[in-house]
Amino acid sequence: MAGIYIHIPFCKTRCIYCDFYSTTRSDLRERYIQALCQELRTRHDYLKGEPIHTVYFGGGTPSQLEAEDFRLIFQTIEETYGLDCCEEITLEANPDDLSPDYLTRLHDLPFNRLSIGIQTFDDPTLRLLHRRHNAAKAVEAVRHSREAGFHNLSIDLIYGLPGETDERWHYDLQQAIALKVEHISAYHLTYEEGTPLYSLLQQHDVQEVDEDSSVRFFTLLTDSLTAAGYRHYEISNFCLPGKHSRHNTSYWQGIPYLGCGPSAHSFNRTSREWNVSSLEAYLTGMENGKRNCEKEYLTLSTRYNECIMTSLRTCQGVSLPCLRQTFGSRLESHFRQTATPYIIRGLLEETDQHIRLTRKGIFVSDGIISDLMYIGND
Repeated sequence: MAGIYIHIPFCKTRCIYCDFYSTTRSDLRERYIQALCQELRTRHDYLKGEPIHTVYFGGGTPSQLEAEDFRLIFQTIEETYGLDCCEEITLEANPDDLSPDYLTRLHDLPFNRLSIGIQTFDDPTLRLLHRRHNAAKAVEAVRHSREAGFHNLSIDLIYGLPGETDERWHYDLQQAIALKVEHISAYHLTYEEGTPLYSLLQQHDVQEVDEDSSVRFFTLLTDSLTAAGYRHYEISNFCLPGKHSRHNTSYWQGIPYLGCGPSAHSFNRTSREWNVSSLEAYLTGMENGKRNCEKEYLTLSTRYNECIMTSLRTCQGVSLPCLRQTFGSRLESHFRQTATPYIIRGLLEETDQHIRLTRKGIFVSDGIISDLMYIGND
């Protein structure tokens, strides 16, 4: 099985924390849809005929597209790859785009899952981040989505935002739980170099939260959502039973996927490709029959390191039998040897032929994963 990721780069306005590739050049939308469909057609052999199980529209702001744009894309995917085996088709959306009329048109398309970028229910912080919606609009978007017939909803939250307090984060979580959505993704704010928010940090107009606060926020997150019936299935992701993100889970399981659009990445187990992070360069390349992209062939150690990094983010952790079968006894032995000190310290645990992070280990997961990496000649 395989997945398809479609990058929609258009945004009405830019959020000050975001470093994903996007553009406000909506005048190029029609050219982009044609180029995107062309890329889907010309790369039909990339997945080697594996059935498509998930499709994910990310961005940018995919909800900036019209229903007719999506129809052209779906028609191309259906004709080129087929959708008979597809279980999950997700659209990322901004709350202020989800009017009842727009949602009705979306429901007539193959979408069966919406991922709504709420981020916080605190209006002053939403204004600081340059989000286009307010808290009331976020709640309304979820209600309108239900009324339109969508029964698999995910929302995004960000914590560790400027001025974050225990009380404010608790309020965000209680608001999210009250919406009874099937899936919640919660990410700690990262100040990415080159973003306006990073500039505010450098100018001392905002301050990062301290490490102790970050630990408290994460503890409150996991305790609150698990008490409300959500399963903590990946470091930043929580779901009601059976409602995990199938598309994102495929990334963590090393399942191949095709990524189309500017900045989109693709993976076929042996190599990784990524398109140019420029809409204009992407359009020029596709219109001239030469896709602007780069490619990296993955060595055994690179694939091993990616496997360790992604597997340890999940609640299952690293499967020892799978590790042995895929990478051989030498790398399995390396993993056991480097993991043992962390097991002794209670940061990793072994259960049912899997080694995974403990709650205590999650807080220092970056350092643990770094120490488990293999650096050597393939």
